[in-house]
Formats: sequence, structure tokens, C-alpha cells
Amino acid sequence: MVVVTIETSPSTAELWDDVVSAFGRRGADPSWCWCRRFLDGGEAGDNRAALRLEVSTAPIPPGLIAYVDGLPAGWTRVMPRHQIPGVVANRALRRVLTDDDGAWWVTCFAVQQRFRGIGVARALLDAAVTHAEQHGATAVEGHPVDTAALKAERTSGSALFTGTMRLFVAAGFREIGRTYSSRPVMRLDTPTR
Repeated sequence: MVVVTIETSPSTAELWDDVVSAFGRRGADPSWCWCRRFLDGGEAGDNRAALRLEVSTAPIPPGLIAYVDGLPAGWTRVMPRHQIPGVVANRALRRVLTDDDGAWWVTCFAVQQRFRGIGVARALLDAAVTHAEQHGATAVEGHPVDTAALKAERTSGSALFTGTMRLFVAAGFREIGRTYSSRPVMRLDTPTR
């Protein structure tokens, strides 16, 4: 059994090259989503430059980087839900979610293929909860995929970019509703301060 060390860090301007490396082969494609889909639609264009600007100017880092034995291996975005237009404007989510300006949202995970299956996404989710708590979150939420409810026998990693229900449950989240049979909305209330 190979033992690896997984550490996380908030994304900052100084760590931009690590953010790019964490996205793996997609790091060379400026038109790829770059975790902007829920902010501005992730339209074709220079999404990499948009994320770089966000990382370098945001007062609170908008995401976290995971390192496996010191190498950038993955990324997740976590930020206040009310600042994410693609979540706030989604009718299906509005039927499930209650108003809570203190709720933060985990939008996505990007884990390099060579680092999948060793706990990188879990480390990122745990770090996202801690990051949100440190910045006053009342709860952390997400909209993962319930792979047990999918009809396909096999699901590509790219279809699971919002995470899996199993991942969120293992981190202590509970289901608060569904927008579709395979799309639960998960929530973890944070301790009151």
C-alpha cells in the first residue's frame, strides 16, 4: 500500500501556477470552463484569464488547491451561495433552497486523472468546509450526482465535476431535497460561533 500525503491551500495570486497545474491537461485550454460555469456560464472565451483575475483580486480566495506529495493535484471552488448567479437563478434549486445569505456553495471539483481515487476530492471538500467556516458560513451546500440513481452503467469523471453524493455523505452532509432523481442538494450546517 502506497501512502500519500494530501494537503490543501487556499488559491492565491502567488499560487496561480499551481492552480493551472491542478487542472491537469485542461490547464492548456483557456476556453475550458475553469470553474466559471456557475458564475458567467463558462462560455467559450478566456475563462482561464477570468479565473486568474478573480484569484488575484478576490478578498477571500474563491477556491482551494490540493497537493499530493507536494504536487498540485486538484481544485475546488467554494464561495457564498448568494454570489453565484448560476445557483441563485436556477429554478429547480430555488424550490429546494431556503434564503440563507450565510450559506456557502461548493460548485465543482477538478482532480487530475492520475490522482483520482486516493482521497483528493474528500480532502478538498473537508478544506472547503473549513474555509467557509473560517469566513463565517452558516452552512456549506452542494449539488452532487447520486451515482446509484444513474441509469448508465459507467459515468465519466467529467460528468461528476460537482462531486458525488457518496463524497458529501462521507463528509457529514445531509440531503435536503432533489432537483432531479440523480441530483440531490446536500447541506452541512456549521457550528454557531
